[in-house]
Amino acid sequence: MKSFFQGIQWLFEHIILALHGYLRSLELSSWWLANLISWVFVAICCYYTWYWIKQLQSHKDNNEENQDTTAHSFLK
Repeated sequence: MKSFFQGIQWLFEHIILALHGYLRSLELSSWWLANLISWVFVAICCYYTWYWIKQLQSHKDNNEENQDTTAHSFLK
């Protein structure tokens, strides 16, 4: 049973979370490059958040959104 959990540990440390270890070592050698990668991820998240809000607004403008307050039984 111990080897099973050690196998899970190896999977997460060496395969799934390998990028985190790379970024941690990259920050020690090049702070600017490590933060550039972080800012790229932030920019991607900001873009998709803006796109999602834009789609919500278009559905609201077309009256496709159900804003009935009695949609849940506890709100009656």
